[in-house]
Amino acid sequence: MTPASPPEALQAPLVVEFPFTRSLGPVQSAFLTGLRTRTVLGVRTTDGRVLVPPVEYDPVTADELTDLVEVAPTGTVTTWAWNPAPRRGQPLSTPFAWVLVRLDGADTALLHALDAPGPDAVRTGARVRIRWAAERVGAITDIACFESYDGAEGGPAVPHRVTFTDPVRGIVAPARLDYTYAPGRAQSRYLRALADRVTYGERCPSCRKVYVPPRGACPTCGVATDEQVEVGPRGTVTTFCIVNIKARNLDIEVPYVYAHIALDGADLALHGRIGGIPYDQVRMGLRVEPVWSEHGRYPDHYRPTGEPDADYDTYKELL
Repeated sequence: MTPASPPEALQAPLVVEFPFTRSLGPVQSAFLTGLRTRTVLGVRTTDGRVLVPPVEYDPVTADELTDLVEVAPTGTVTTWAWNPAPRRGQPLSTPFAWVLVRLDGADTALLHALDAPGPDAVRTGARVRIRWAAERVGAITDIACFESYDGAEGGPAVPHRVTFTDPVRGIVAPARLDYTYAPGRAQSRYLRALADRVTYGERCPSCRKVYVPPRGACPTCGVATDEQVEVGPRGTVTTFCIVNIKARNLDIEVPYVYAHIALDGADLALHGRIGGIPYDQVRMGLRVEPVWSEHGRYPDHYRPTGEPDADYDTYKELL
């Protein structure tokens, strides 16, 4: 008799994305505003070095830096790495080299992309120049990339009197992480059971606690968990928060409530959204039950069961 093969491991593509908004001080503001006008500014340190990109404080002495100087749009590659498969949001859509370029007049290197036909066309010491973006808005992307350059080296950095109009005061930098999530043995079994509207935890063989969602090991005892225990589907709200900020691409009206819910038979609370009740009536001890998503693969939210509230002593250890 041939033993049954273990079920195939679950995998799913996931994206974590949010816009990061920051204000700019006078040095960073001048640097980005300068890029908008095809001007590259550095800052001179206490010992006379020119840093590009500029920083607001001397990395050696911590002195405040304000002496802005203009450097050339040409420079020398100090080191590089080939990128054969560009990803979403990178400077070029075709293979390119990541390069550190010391611009003429600067003492430090700037990281950016070099447009090159292949890795054989890139070398340390190569001369390059900035290829400016057709439309510039006051961001590092105003430098579209670097390209090969066979001209002479530029002169030293020169003092620059900042007279920009409409300076850049802040930026919004999108942060995005694409990855493939593999939940592992314990959570794969948990997710497969959810598709049948059954919730399983796993019991620790040592402390006998039932963990939901299961981790595959007891976080208290550090031993593997294998015994599956059906829990819920009803549970108790142990604590909660009221969400007043609408998330991008989330079709839920604010305010709404997210809560920790201790399912009956579980020794660890999971989190879920509370619906079917005004947000200001949600309370600790509220008894709830799952409302399954349209395709039935997971609870969309939890709603009140109509039962009396649970006594505090029954869930105080699960806060």
